[in-house]
Amino acid sequence: MTKILDGKNLRDKIFENLKTKLDKMPIKPTLAVILAGDDSSSRIYVNNKKKCAEKLGINSIVIEYPVNVTEQEIITKIQELNEDDKITAILVQLPLPKHIDKLKVIDTISPKKDVDGLTTYNAGKLFSGEKPYVYPCTPKGILLLLDEYNIEIEGKHAVVIGRSNLVGKPIAQMLLQRNATVTMCHSHTKNLADIIKTADIVVSAVGKNVVGEKNIIKNNCVIVDVGIFRDEAGKVRGDVENISPAYLSPVPGGVGPMTIASLMLNTVELFLFNKTL
Repeated sequence: MTKILDGKNLRDKIFENLKTKLDKMPIKPTLAVILAGDDSSSRIYVNNKKKCAEKLGINSIVIEYPVNVTEQEIITKIQELNEDDKITAILVQLPLPKHIDKLKVIDTISPKKDVDGLTTYNAGKLFSGEKPYVYPCTPKGILLLLDEYNIEIEGKHAVVIGRSNLVGKPIAQMLLQRNATVTMCHSHTKNLADIIKTADIVVSAVGKNVVGEKNIIKNNCVIVDVGIFRDEAGKVRGDVENISPAYLSPVPGGVGPMTIASLMLNTVELFLFNKTL
């Protein structure tokens, strides 16, 4: 029988511990979120992050810009936030309007306030084998979830499907640092099913059904389903369907809650780090 990797339950445990810690702090962390454009999903995500932060005792401000905002306006605001000692962490909600250079904007964030761990500095630290100021939220949440269920990583074969900077690349590196043997797969990978059959751990972050054959996995395989999308009928679905691994993170309720839990953890970690400087 498949055991569920319950992200909601672990998120609640993390939040309980965080709130206890935050309640004892005379000065609270502050998370600044920049929202540009009119993407409805982004607005929902940002509102959820703000509510979550404030419920825990983290100050949260949202700076909104219209879709025609200039790149320089956002960069100037980030520079102001970098210099503001009251701001603990900075997050730029993606996607940005198409005319804005995403990487240039993200790299304006001070690495010491880069709550998503996406600046070139923090990514470079991660990929060089050193510790960044914080780890990217979704990969960090995945490892917290695996550790919660005592899933062994060292010496295991981990297959990562998807090579995004948000999930695929960093989780592959983080699993490698935990001594897994990592295979990265993507849209040009041939014989994907044959590769998956050799995996002890599968992390799928594609946003479409890629693992759906009943006999495609080992009996003791662990599957972390990061992908989420709506089908033509409007139903929320993940990358993995119709199989019964040993462990499975559900969609929704698996990795999603862990991503926001990691965001809150990162906000507090950056606050405590900068406080000691």
